[in-house]
Amino acid sequence: MENGGSRQATMAELQEVQITEEKPLLPGQTPEAAKTHSVETPYGSVTFTVYGTPKPKRPAILTYHDVGLNYKSCFQPLFQFGDMQEIIQNFVRVHVDAPGMEEGAAVFPLGYQYPSLDQLADMIPCILQYLNFSTIIGIGVGAGAYILSRYALNHPDTVEGLVLINIDPNAKGWMDWAAHKLTGLTSSISEMILGHLFSQEELSGNSELIQKYRNIITHAPNLDNIELYWNSYNNRRDLNFERGGDITLKCPVMLVVGDQAPHEDAVVECNSKLDPTQTSFLKMADSGGQPQLTQPGKLTEAFKYFLQGMGYMASSCMTRLSRSRTASLTSAASIDGNRSRSRTLSQSSESGTLSSGPPGHTMEVSC
Repeated sequence: MENGGSRQATMAELQEVQITEEKPLLPGQTPEAAKTHSVETPYGSVTFTVYGTPKPKRPAILTYHDVGLNYKSCFQPLFQFGDMQEIIQNFVRVHVDAPGMEEGAAVFPLGYQYPSLDQLADMIPCILQYLNFSTIIGIGVGAGAYILSRYALNHPDTVEGLVLINIDPNAKGWMDWAAHKLTGLTSSISEMILGHLFSQEELSGNSELIQKYRNIITHAPNLDNIELYWNSYNNRRDLNFERGGDITLKCPVMLVVGDQAPHEDAVVECNSKLDPTQTSFLKMADSGGQPQLTQPGKLTEAFKYFLQGMGYMASSCMTRLSRSRTASLTSAASIDGNRSRSRTLSQSSESGTLSSGPPGHTMEVSC
């Protein structure tokens, strides 16, 4: 481990690369410039990509991807979705790649000690310190959802809200470990990760999406690195959430999971442990294991509701969920540190109007 002086020196070392992401553009849109940075932390180097410029009195949107993916393969369909453009114009966003998961990453040497999920969470302050960002709204999937939750527990004052997709807050029990070991005897790492990302029904259906991600993971040049991230995920500690207890998420939270997804039970259990006045639960039908890939439109609309509940984007026009059955999201937030409010937002497919009411129980939204 480096001493304090050398650690501060390495923190100052930063590599910056100017890139422009290839993406389909909407009429009248210009390409969005991105800057990719790599910064040293006490647990190794971490790479992150910044889009946009900081907005006064607004947090950054910070994303963290799941095992087997990087920020592009995990979040690009969501952030390239047409209706999402209204959101990203109003926030700077930071996409974090777990160490060794970024495009072109070198394979770690044999015996390399990959950071634990807790240590990956401890890298985030180094990112925010460099960027001089004070608060974030986090969007995490799977392992990334766990990492952002751990960060929020350790730094609650810097997190204004969390969107947690497919979160499993529990450590593996001994029966889970036994099943995992047995599966490892007959399945490859790529097959196990695919089973983590997608439902068995999806994998059996072998759609174009599944074929694409099977090819990405199976032929990944950094598959050895992916296995290290996978091992850290399977060695995670229990987050020990407790409703009404000291260990809980203090910010508004939107939990998201697909109907019949691999992590549906874990997300339902997580929902039961969080503050119902601060938590909304979105169970998405026909979305499979990765709703941000399969249903970016519905997730974008739900995210807009979530932001509105926090006092942002009040004039945003709702479109897609208004064409589905009635949906409600409960959220609460502290705005600018000196005023707080909580409300229930609902939209009816018949009236198409928004209403607000007092905070209540956590609501399950199927759409």
